[in-house]
Amino acid sequence: MPASTVSERPAGAARPLHFSGIQVDHRDGGGRPFRVLDIPGFVVPPGALIGLRGPSGSGKTSLLHLAAGFFLPDAGSISWGDVVVSALPGAARDRWRRETVGFVFQDFHLVPELDVLANITLPASFSGWRQTESQVSRASTLAGRMGLTDLRRRAAVLSRGEQQRVAIARALFNAPTLILADEPTASLDPAHAAEVGALLVEVAKESGATLLCASHDQALLVRMQHVAAIGDGPLQLKAAA
Repeated sequence: MPASTVSERPAGAARPLHFSGIQVDHRDGGGRPFRVLDIPGFVVPPGALIGLRGPSGSGKTSLLHLAAGFFLPDAGSISWGDVVVSALPGAARDRWRRETVGFVFQDFHLVPELDVLANITLPASFSGWRQTESQVSRASTLAGRMGLTDLRRRAAVLSRGEQQRVAIARALFNAPTLILADEPTASLDPAHAAEVGALLVEVAKESGATLLCASHDQALLVRMQHVAAIGDGPLQLKAAA
């Protein structure tokens, strides 16, 4: 993958991500409540590279969705620096997410009818109807670093591995200061997983972004600075082994 930079933000732009008194409850098929997340306190330092590990169903995805403001906790608060994200009205929370977060969805959420370039630049459609030359250039650079050579192929005909890489490039397109990745290498073979994992960490470091990555991929988790285990007592940062 080419080594050209895609950074557009000065290092240090990230802020502390603070979870305080978090409780999230769901209901089972019989309507009985059960606790999905119970986090008295958890702080992700600005610019940190943090891996989240834990068994399926332990709440990793829920934690990432909370951090992105996709839904609100039943109790507690989430703050990004001095912005209490969980207290923002819906429209303001959406705007904060667009300006701050790059989210790599486990199920990709690509638009099948759109080509690679249009899917990567999709975040730009929220602020303008036409792609600028600089946006196309940035998308092309990201695609190249992801090993995507044909920008005009529709998402519907891509392999799952290619779709995964498009989804990651799209998440990085707006140079976010908070990158949230849900199993970003799950659909990749070991060689491509290693390349994409290295690039994800590299881009976060280039831009000074915070990276919070949920994964079962031990090879990816060891690239992080710290790892926190969900479902294994209090959520604490430990050095990546």
